[in-house]
Amino acid sequence: MAQAAASSAHRTRVLRALGVTPWVRRAAPMPAEVPGSVSAAPMPDAQVGDCVVLLPAGCDTKALDLLGRALHSFGPALARAARIEVRDGHLASAPVARAYLVFGDAQAHALGRELPAATLNQAHIVLADEPASVYASAAGKRRLWNALRSLRRALAQAGG
Repeated sequence: MAQAAASSAHRTRVLRALGVTPWVRRAAPMPAEVPGSVSAAPMPDAQVGDCVVLLPAGCDTKALDLLGRALHSFGPALARAARIEVRDGHLASAPVARAYLVFGDAQAHALGRELPAATLNQAHIVLADEPASVYASAAGKRRLWNALRSLRRALAQAGG
């Protein structure tokens, strides 16, 4: 066991010397138990993640391509964010995350209906224009860029 830890430490040192930053998968933090309280069972479809992107169903391919490139430009936390479509005002699943990037008022209302108030209170929610509006105007792109910067700052503060 000690030899495995030593070889892992050696591997990390060698990778850092080569300029490669090794990634380590982190486990989701467990909520602190309050003595005497009944712990709530997690929702079966809920997963704790960094960021979730909520999009309207049936978005244009060009707009989705633009959004994908914008998310990739802001780093791996946003590039790998779960993307969920909102159909008929309802989410297919209600994922739990530290931050939400919501495209349009209808998606924000659906998020508010599906998630508990305590979860929404703890999360950082950023509202952006609908994808078609982002693609169509420079002002929409500017607002998206500002929203992504705000989201990246919130994730950096919550993560470290």
